[in-house]
Amino acid sequence: MSIDRLGARAGSRPPRGARVSGSPDTISGGRPSSVGRWRFWGAAYTLLILLTGTNLPTPLYRGYEARFGFSPLVVTLIFAAYVAVLIPCLLLAGPLSDAVGHRRVLLPAVAVAVLGSLVFALADGTGWLFAARMLQGLAIGAASGSLTAALTELEPSGNRRKAALVSTVASVGGLGLGPVLAGLLAQYAPAPYVLPYAIEIALLIPAAAAVLALPATRSGKRWRPRRPGIPHAMRAVFATSGTAGFLAFAVIGLFLTLVPTYVATLSGSGNLLLGGAAVALMLACSALAQLIGYGRPARALELAGLPLLAAGLVLLALAGGVASLPLLLAATVIAGIGQGLVFLGGLTAVNQAAPAERRADVISSFYVIMYLGVGLPVIGVGLLAAAVGLLAAVQYFACVVAALCLMVLLALAIALVRAPARR
Repeated sequence: MSIDRLGARAGSRPPRGARVSGSPDTISGGRPSSVGRWRFWGAAYTLLILLTGTNLPTPLYRGYEARFGFSPLVVTLIFAAYVAVLIPCLLLAGPLSDAVGHRRVLLPAVAVAVLGSLVFALADGTGWLFAARMLQGLAIGAASGSLTAALTELEPSGNRRKAALVSTVASVGGLGLGPVLAGLLAQYAPAPYVLPYAIEIALLIPAAAAVLALPATRSGKRWRPRRPGIPHAMRAVFATSGTAGFLAFAVIGLFLTLVPTYVATLSGSGNLLLGGAAVALMLACSALAQLIGYGRPARALELAGLPLLAAGLVLLALAGGVASLPLLLAATVIAGIGQGLVFLGGLTAVNQAAPAERRADVISSFYVIMYLGVGLPVIGVGLLAAAVGLLAAVQYFACVVAALCLMVLLALAIALVRAPARR
């Protein structure tokens, strides 16, 4: 089935600002030009590289703990500082991007990302780590909603479902690429706490070029900061998809902060690549699940993903109880598949329901929920680890989130059963 037909079947339509025949992004007959394709994939590359940079520290936190003398709780606080800056920036940048155009928001975001990597490379104390993570939070907060909206508007066929897929795969791909790249370089290359960030800075140069190539569009409406606002017609969709996504990203937060140490404790190995590879495996399975799930109904993806996510978390808890690396591997794969399906289903549902004139605003609000899921629960795990130990804290977290996944699954199933009766 062609992309055009798939988009028509999914009910997608060309969004505000879609290309028409005679524009730089089309050739005769309204077909997308190579310029339009390059702009779309350039935006996807930018999202991938920005998120790669934010997750380079993941396998390095154990080394930072030894160098600067802090506890796993401080790791979670460093991560929380990133989220604390990211969320208000999302709320400001989403409406700003709708008003002034994506390029004017994204170019400063890339520059701030370069600065964040530079501060990490120069870090000689814990305060530097907090500063670097806050700069990264500023960059991702400005870029996430804007890039996702730009992908929707730049998709050559006007297919929102394909745009959502590319956005989620680029996001999860960046989350996974960062830990494995940093772990590989830190374990086998010189300057382990400098080289990963130098490479990130180099990769951001073509990202800046891709942003400069974006069309300089703007809506003409006046920008003003505002609280998160969801159009009334899509609040039910946003509530269910946002709750499911919160839980899915809580699992990502756990993997990005504490699972590398969890893996090292179970394996008895200090290899930095091993911890980064566990995170990357989880996220690679997430990306693969999204590719396989492409084209399927949003709610079906969520209904399939939630029980898998719960099962993976239960296995993660059991792996710690019996000290089994094979069980941990199975838990990582299953949780990754479940996370990918839930994320893709949620973003697709929100993307399809969002009105064109408020797309970046609505998507930014959706990402606020996702990043709250990344940042808040893991602080609780860090506090709990200080009291009962890392293995027990991860086990408690996994069981609680698994139970919540099943509760959301039940709520979604009930909503779908009741929906035909209301029509």
